[in-house]
Amino acid sequence: MSDAHGYESGRLNLPFVGISTFGKRPYQGDWDRIDADVAVLGAPFDFGTQFRAGARFGPRAVREASTLFSFGHAGAYDHEDDATYLPASVRIVDIGDADIVHTDTPRSHANIRAGVQAILKAGALPVVIGGDHSVNIPCIEAFEGQGPIHILQIDAHLDFVDVRHGVTAGHGNPMRRAAEKPYVTGLTQVGIRNVSSTAREGYEDARRMGSDILSVRQARKLGPQGVIARIPEGARVYVTLDIDGFCPSIAPGTGTPSHGGFLYYDVLEMLQALARRHEVVGIDLVEVAPDYDPTGSTPILAAQILLNFLGFVFHARGA
Repeated sequence: MSDAHGYESGRLNLPFVGISTFGKRPYQGDWDRIDADVAVLGAPFDFGTQFRAGARFGPRAVREASTLFSFGHAGAYDHEDDATYLPASVRIVDIGDADIVHTDTPRSHANIRAGVQAILKAGALPVVIGGDHSVNIPCIEAFEGQGPIHILQIDAHLDFVDVRHGVTAGHGNPMRRAAEKPYVTGLTQVGIRNVSSTAREGYEDARRMGSDILSVRQARKLGPQGVIARIPEGARVYVTLDIDGFCPSIAPGTGTPSHGGFLYYDVLEMLQALARRHEVVGIDLVEVAPDYDPTGSTPILAAQILLNFLGFVFHARGA
């Protein structure tokens, strides 16, 4: 009897065995030798946080949680979609973490930007695990010269603060910094709700600078397909996913929880619709602060949504 998938030969390699790279995929520490379809970079930076710190431990926790989904050797079969996602032909590597220099935001952000630039130079899809939402700033900076992009943000907060007490690169600033880039053609900001970190003037600025802003209730009324249909046809889309976009009933492990957020399938179906309609050029997932969730469900949610989203992206590409 043939052993096509290697279950009876070599190591069983259960999730709790070995080194916790993302999805237990190969580690590539040399950023000049990235040869893959997807490269995962950790950005364990949380100096931009205004309240509860701890997102610096997000990349480590999400990687460990992702080992839960490393079972099997032939991709993941989804009986609802009758599709096998992330087969062996989709090459994913983990390139480790950007170096973080404590209290030095410009240098730490520069190191994150260098990691994303290395991934783009290699022709791979960058997936960045934060870290607080300020890590999106160097991620978007890395796309200079890469052509126009549209940003889909899933988040509880608008993050459109211009400057506050001299701070321009905290976790309340990233979408404002992105909107200022000439190659960012627009933003779709979904899940924004209730008491926000951005004043009314910020909302007015965001709309004036090309943002389409939807609350959770507005997004649910439109439905996942309706939300994604608002993104301009043909746009190349970068996705930034703040874990506090989810309801803290399923994602309590974050620094700024906000009740009334999305549930799992709300977001999953938006991402699946996006992958079918648009080219996805980059992803970051931020604000997982594992110490606030002793159950570990928040990093599991983060890992699960990332792996499913990658499955949708590459299935849409024919992989």
